[in-house]
Amino acid sequence: METDNSQLHAGGRPSKLNDEVIERSLYYIENHQDFGDVVPTIEGLAYELHVSRSTLYKWADEHDGFSYIFERLKAAQAKKLLSGGLSSELNATITKLMLTKHDYSDKQGVDVTSGGEQ
Repeated sequence: METDNSQLHAGGRPSKLNDEVIERSLYYIENHQDFGDVVPTIEGLAYELHVSRSTLYKWADEHDGFSYIFERLKAAQAKKLLSGGLSSELNATITKLMLTKHDYSDKQGVDVTSGGEQ
């Protein structure tokens, strides 16, 4: 019997990543509230898929299809955080903290080179 090595992890273990995992991941992103999550998170996805966060990061690095899942999750998370923060539906402090992971910041840049002149 031949073994398909295209889905092997380091150490020779087969990857759990398959079409069902992709479908379950997309379902989680769109229906995260059904799982008790206010916003979709990598931690929540890892929990629901019964894998570690490091496995998700590895899949995202190694598989374009799962990289899309990660980007979709991050976009859904940022959208929910922005909407929830603006409507005061979500805790402002936690929202601000989580948005830093999406390159949002409340720091103001200081122009020290041009003296404010263009």
